[in-house]
Amino acid sequence: MREFGYQRVFDVAGAVTLLGADPGARYLGGGTNLVDLMKAGVERPALLIDVRELPLDRIETTADGGLRIGATVTNSDLAAHPEVRRRYPALAQAVLAGASGQLRNMATVGGNLLQRTRCGYYADLAKPCNKRVPGSGCPAIEGEHRNHAILGASAQCVAVHPSDMGVALAAFDAVVTYETADGPGELPLAEFYLPVGDSPHLETALPAGALITGITLPPAPVAAHSRYRKVRERASYAFAIGSIAAALDVRDGVVRDVRLAFGAVASRPWRAREAERVLTGGPAGADAFAAAADAELAAAEALPQNGYKVTLMRNLVVAVLTELTEPSEEAAR
Repeated sequence: MREFGYQRVFDVAGAVTLLGADPGARYLGGGTNLVDLMKAGVERPALLIDVRELPLDRIETTADGGLRIGATVTNSDLAAHPEVRRRYPALAQAVLAGASGQLRNMATVGGNLLQRTRCGYYADLAKPCNKRVPGSGCPAIEGEHRNHAILGASAQCVAVHPSDMGVALAAFDAVVTYETADGPGELPLAEFYLPVGDSPHLETALPAGALITGITLPPAPVAAHSRYRKVRERASYAFAIGSIAAALDVRDGVVRDVRLAFGAVASRPWRAREAERVLTGGPAGADAFAAAADAELAAAEALPQNGYKVTLMRNLVVAVLTELTEPSEEAAR
């Protein structure tokens, strides 16, 4: 067993200072991903900095009517929070669709954003992997890639991002806040994850040593009428083979506002902006929803084993948006 240090911190500045003094250290939240990678030998931190006791465990309404979610809020608490369920139901549904109840009780919001890919080659030290060892190759391209990317991949990596929560956050224009030794900063989620390109080992735009302190959701009236749908190979506790977060505002048969993000199709939560553009201002209906999905998926580059995802995502777009056009139970009463 490889030895490592452990230190618990109680203030943000102390956490950032401690990591700055030891580049081989890692922040530890719930540990539901990091500890597994340590067991496999993929991650080998010299020091774990336990941030669970930092005062970042609250969910608060912002002055403009959005929500501020602290980085150490557990996934269980996020999904159960009444304001999340009321204002951003797709986010609560996405969190509940991920992992098991026990893992959600441990996993933190900040850690969820930073979880690493679940590609089997990445976790297998006997295999090359450009994410793990830059320049070593991507065996998934010629090997097992049934659940890999169809959008935004490159010749260097075709793995997908595993987060359910991140898909809903992408749909609602979330902003990630962080702290460094130079002070606070923020990144829109749209800029948080880096394109794969030729450097798949560089996954986020976070500055070196940065500690995520929270996520801000801007006010979005359309988000109150939203849904998250996840397709997986077994009924529970499985990563998605395709997912969608969708919100829709239709008035007099015309789409006034729409938000769409896809999961399990790219190295990051995929905001479907082309589909949104096609739909906005046009009619609401199955044909329009299918056309919007086709416009977004025109850029898909499927591999031999994962072409089914194109059809799957098209069907998800049509099904979920159609459901969102139907009267709610509350409205029917």
